[in-house]
Amino acid sequence: MTNYALMANAIRMLSADAVEKAKSGHPGAPMGMAEMGVTLWRDHLRHSPMNPNWINRDRFILSNGHASMFIYSLLHLTGYKVSIDDLKNFRQLHSSTPGHPEYGYTPGVETTTGPLGQGITNAVGMALAEKVLANKYNREHYDVIDHHTYAFVGDGCLMEGISHEACALAGTWQLGKLIVFYDDNGISIDGEVEAWFNEDVHKRFESYHWQVIGPIDGHNVEELDLAVRKAKMVHNKPSLIICKTKIGKGSPNKVGKEECHGSPLGTSELDLVRKELNWSYAPFEVPDDVYTDFDCKGKGLQSENEWNQMFTEYQSRHHELANELLRCHNHELPDNWSEILSSAIEDANEKKETIATRKASQNSIEYFSKHIPEFFGGSADLTGSNLTRWKDAISLDESNHFIGNYASYGVREFGMSAIMNGIYLHGGLRPFGGTFLMFSEYARNALRMASLMKIAPIFVYTHDSIGLGEDGPTHQPVEQIASLRLIPNMNVWRPCDTVETMVAWGSAIENTTTPTSLVFSRQNLKFIERNKEQVASISKGAYVIKDAGVNPDYAIIATGSEVELALAVADKLNILGKSVRIISMPSTNVFDKQSPEYKKSVLSGAKKLVAIEAGVKDTWYKYVGIDGVVIGMDSFGESAPAGKLFTHFGFTVDTIIEKICNGDKNA
Repeated sequence: MTNYALMANAIRMLSADAVEKAKSGHPGAPMGMAEMGVTLWRDHLRHSPMNPNWINRDRFILSNGHASMFIYSLLHLTGYKVSIDDLKNFRQLHSSTPGHPEYGYTPGVETTTGPLGQGITNAVGMALAEKVLANKYNREHYDVIDHHTYAFVGDGCLMEGISHEACALAGTWQLGKLIVFYDDNGISIDGEVEAWFNEDVHKRFESYHWQVIGPIDGHNVEELDLAVRKAKMVHNKPSLIICKTKIGKGSPNKVGKEECHGSPLGTSELDLVRKELNWSYAPFEVPDDVYTDFDCKGKGLQSENEWNQMFTEYQSRHHELANELLRCHNHELPDNWSEILSSAIEDANEKKETIATRKASQNSIEYFSKHIPEFFGGSADLTGSNLTRWKDAISLDESNHFIGNYASYGVREFGMSAIMNGIYLHGGLRPFGGTFLMFSEYARNALRMASLMKIAPIFVYTHDSIGLGEDGPTHQPVEQIASLRLIPNMNVWRPCDTVETMVAWGSAIENTTTPTSLVFSRQNLKFIERNKEQVASISKGAYVIKDAGVNPDYAIIATGSEVELALAVADKLNILGKSVRIISMPSTNVFDKQSPEYKKSVLSGAKKLVAIEAGVKDTWYKYVGIDGVVIGMDSFGESAPAGKLFTHFGFTVDTIIEKICNGDKNA
């Protein structure tokens, strides 16, 4: 007979012992959630420890990621390649058991969690992806996509504003295969949460159109089992299971107290825990019976083999669909991708359109959507401004049971971005979503998480500068492009016309380990003529768009709308007898990765280097040097028509020439 109490205590002791050995960590939550873990992972979670990437596995997200030893213990006990030595190496350099769960480090960890609220939001994205893909690929007798998404959350996750954004959408989208366990222990770092978190969670989630189960005893396996079964029976609502637990359960002196939240229990208290739980085993020692009861390898292989058999039949009957599903799930490009991209760039070059780059972006989406069926677009209530929708896009709405390939996220920039991360992590779809560049601020931590996880959602930002105009400084980005460029492993593109826009989109689609921020203008930008070599060099992030020999008087770097301005400055300086090289630098991040020889060929030789961008100046000195000239912003914007603002802030040919020449003693 299965000894659930012993299994739960194994989680408690492995977690507490690992935290004690590391001399840091969070033992309280793993000890409090132990029975929840036993119930879900042994009896309900459909997964294959031998193949953590099996397509049709259930997804599990530990949103309260500080409780990382909880998931590491479960991964070890159920048969994943997480050894006792890995647990002993908890929180150490280059360990596969880092302080918070990190995607790509530990087999079985579906997403990086720790910044509270983002894990549950990733789970919403995964559940949405499952629903969309099931509708797209399943056929009669062949439910090749059919799994649940489970998440554990704590009080902190539900306090974070992003949880409101995500959970409201989950209810609206009727994500019936999303099941969330709320570890309701009433404790956070500052103590008992009643003084700062006393809302009625039950009513809150009911108002989101969720099924709410409980409160139940989170330490009672039978109650937990019945709750999961009840949650699975409702197919048009996500479910929240409210589990009343005691943080640090098993610790005689620290149970129910904030003292066990984020600190080791201490050796003397651990000795008392062993007595309290009647645990007679040494640290990191687990009885064989517990391993036997937890082992999911055989059951997982059986589930996977049954699915493989079905998928083999599915492939024979629906060959093209099956191949597309596998390609998309693995984030692979079509075999003829290079021809698709070349044709797209040639098409943009032949049309020679003078349009806003946000419109050029929509044209790019329209073009690529014919070849990238995995596109999943959206906008945070700015579709008509961001131009992220394409002709054949199908919006998620009630009329189609919220199934399609375009999401209106509402005014939820942070939620949208973290949901996109979850969609990408699930596999099968390529998400992109738009808002104004200014509001990338709301979403910034989700962008950082995408970069940290080395995943590749595409973030679309329009209205890129004071060129926004009359909406004024609250909506005019000044420092945002620079701050996005500072995120490690983030590619930022600010193209100057239709051709650069198409190249930027192509680069974003090609990348599978780097997220991309695409930054576009509201105002029309002139098409710029280029030769074939220049067009080919756009993908390197920067290139010479107007040459002036080996040692010109000036080399001017510009991005976006300022490239057109730089070319006009060059024309006038030429009249004044000065030679000028113009460098378009749509992506500093991509340019920085080029060979030293290439970078030198673009930047070297000029007597004076100049940078022009309608944003903060500081980061440009890495290219022009301390003696260079940077034409940028030293303040926030103002409310006025765009043309007047560019004049007011000195982005005119004559003003720029005056600033350049004042910095040149030979002028």
